[in-house]
Amino acid sequence: MEIVILAVVIAVVALGAISGLVVSSRRKKQLPPPPPTTPSVTAPPAEPQVGEDAETPRDEERRTIEEVGLPDSGATLVEEPPVAEPEAPAAPEVEVPEPTAGRLVRLRARLSRSQNSLGKGLLTLLSREHLDEDTWEEIEDTLLTADVGVQPTQELVERLRERVRVLGTRTPEELRGLLREELLHLIGTEADRAVNTENGLGANGQEIPGVVMVVGVNGTGKTTTTGKLARVLVADGKSVVLGAADTFRAAAADQLQTWGERVGARTVRGPEGGDPASVAYDAVKEGISEGADVVLIDTAGRLHTKTGLMDELGKVKRVVEKHGPVGEVLLVLDATTGQNGLVQARVFAEVVDITGVVLTKLDGTAKGGIIVAVQRELGVPVKLVGLGEGADDLAPFEPEAFVDALIGD
Repeated sequence: MEIVILAVVIAVVALGAISGLVVSSRRKKQLPPPPPTTPSVTAPPAEPQVGEDAETPRDEERRTIEEVGLPDSGATLVEEPPVAEPEAPAAPEVEVPEPTAGRLVRLRARLSRSQNSLGKGLLTLLSREHLDEDTWEEIEDTLLTADVGVQPTQELVERLRERVRVLGTRTPEELRGLLREELLHLIGTEADRAVNTENGLGANGQEIPGVVMVVGVNGTGKTTTTGKLARVLVADGKSVVLGAADTFRAAAADQLQTWGERVGARTVRGPEGGDPASVAYDAVKEGISEGADVVLIDTAGRLHTKTGLMDELGKVKRVVEKHGPVGEVLLVLDATTGQNGLVQARVFAEVVDITGVVLTKLDGTAKGGIIVAVQRELGVPVKLVGLGEGADDLAPFEPEAFVDALIGD
């Protein structure tokens, strides 16, 4: 019995020991981790003292490389070059137009087709052995086809018939001289064909530049003619201001400004679709301020049948005249339009008092006789003729040179 009791006691003690070991192990597992050690604080680098060398950016970079453990390649730091400012576009080079004196003589080749159709055609007919009625009718047809006009044609034929009858013999030289005289008589050599660019007096007695308005229908080359006229005036020693009063056609002001920049002429312009009279007024104002010799005003092309637009053209002229008189109003006509150009000319003359005519596209056309017809219709002279697409192909009209080009040497 005692033995049994002793065995039980030993078992209980053993069981308690085992339980204590298990609990101790569990407590060890649940204990929190030990507190972290106090981190070391790196003091900031001391400020350099007097006599010590301050750390340079290169030293700082080398120290950083050494601390991180990266190899130092030994390469030197290269600073990026500063970004260059974009250069402003260079101003276009100013051209020096060729002199206008004798320009029409130099452009005689431009009239070659007109010469064949009109001048040589007339010489061929007049050289026939017998000048019967049929021949004279052919001469009339040749003149009418060249747009000389009915009345001028009848006058020319009558004078030719009378002189040929009196002359008797008709050598080629005599016929050429005869035809030259009669054509010059028809065109006229007494009119003043110079473009009026004389200074005027303003309302307050102040001197103002010569003012030239350029008018015409759409498609006649009006803006181009204005630019070429600026070259003519610059070539003759004038200073020019351009007024881009054609505010309705897209890029018209840009086109005119390009012409002006080529010869050093300033262009005054307004917003697209703006009031053309205001632009014209400002252009003259600028011309006065700059002391320019001439102000050229390019107006919007318009159909002669549109009453409202024609009235607006008259307004442009009236507004400009608040500064002073408009010395010249040039009507630009397309020589290829023939007799229809006369209808246009008549309406424009009623609105703005045309003082001179510019005939464009006269090269390569058989319509040279329009010079005679339009002068008769308007009672004003042709002052300039366009003989090509080149910048200097606008020439002062010289009757003698023109007729010589038509009939040849």
